[in-house]
Amino acid sequence: MNRRIDSCLCLNDFEALARKVLPRPLYGYVSAAAEDGVSYQNNLNAFRRYAFVQRALVDISARDTRTTLFGQQYSQPFGIAPMGISALYTYRGDMVLADAASRHGIPMIMSSSSLIPLELIAKSNPDSWFQAYVPSAPEKLEALIERISKAGFQKLVITVDTQVNPNKQNYLRHGFSSPLKLSPQLVWQGLTHPRWLAGTFLKTCLRHGIPHFENNYASRGAPIIARNVERDFSDRGRLNWSHIRHIRKLWSHILVIKGLQDPDDASRAVDHGADGIILSNHGGRQLDSAISPLQVLPEIAQRCSSIPIMIDGGIRRGSDVIKCLALGASFVFIGRPFAYAAAAGGRPGVERAISLLAAEVDRNLAMLGIPRAVDLDQDCLRTAEPG
Repeated sequence: MNRRIDSCLCLNDFEALARKVLPRPLYGYVSAAAEDGVSYQNNLNAFRRYAFVQRALVDISARDTRTTLFGQQYSQPFGIAPMGISALYTYRGDMVLADAASRHGIPMIMSSSSLIPLELIAKSNPDSWFQAYVPSAPEKLEALIERISKAGFQKLVITVDTQVNPNKQNYLRHGFSSPLKLSPQLVWQGLTHPRWLAGTFLKTCLRHGIPHFENNYASRGAPIIARNVERDFSDRGRLNWSHIRHIRKLWSHILVIKGLQDPDDASRAVDHGADGIILSNHGGRQLDSAISPLQVLPEIAQRCSSIPIMIDGGIRRGSDVIKCLALGASFVFIGRPFAYAAAAGGRPGVERAISLLAAEVDRNLAMLGIPRAVDLDQDCLRTAEPG
């Protein structure tokens, strides 16, 4: 396995390995973008609109990528974004991601759509963050917030860009469904991917039983194969700013709102007590033709300068991380590449992905003539002609 992941020289290399390891439906779940993939491509293309201006003859012998966020120092200016059903594409996936993040001194955001109880992740890595899709019913919302607090999480991320179920066409094209149906095609996919079947699925079932959605509510959810596993999005459709205000009253720790793109919404988040914002279009998985978070980053960072503005979506290189920081982001989160790395090589895969990205950030800072990540600003960028 080490030889396999050692062949990966950048984040993009892990996808090809993951595609070989994972059954087609699971690879399709991780890789799927909404409808025609315009939002997904917008995220990638946005970074090509900026070019670097290098500074020469600067002493860059002592470089520093450390970043302070919410009073805590991290070794890098990037972390692991929340990703659902991680335990289906590598054994105990959320534990793998949390452990790798802890070892490298970066944050990991646990997904509400996870298959491992949040209490286990909080115990394993107390510095993990928790991302929630909150129900609108007050009693369910309050119970969930209480559970998250009791588990020991200090940072809560509320995702607000999934008001309705997205178009599932690309999931269905790959054979992924919720509930997970044990069809002849799915069984065949398992048999033809023996490493995943033995090392992830059967190992999970034998040691922990059929996976359940563990953390969408205060109590345990349904198993992934149950007919009633499909989440009710009608409850989310009722969410509004009054729910954020209510959460702010219930939650005494760091509160982050994820999934904002509109500058007015960002200002409302500040007014409603958010300690931070993650600009995101959900990796292009929800609304097709959505604007790239990078495109709105400079305006929102200037408008909401009193709190950290973070970002995810389309980040694949250290140069992408640097462009985000230069345009006003306080921190960057990355999803799919770490999912592919986990599928390809478990924790060693994730650790290699972190190390590769960290090396790119460090090397590019040196070449830019900016020794410290915290000193990045727009002076090192120019808009580039699209090509």
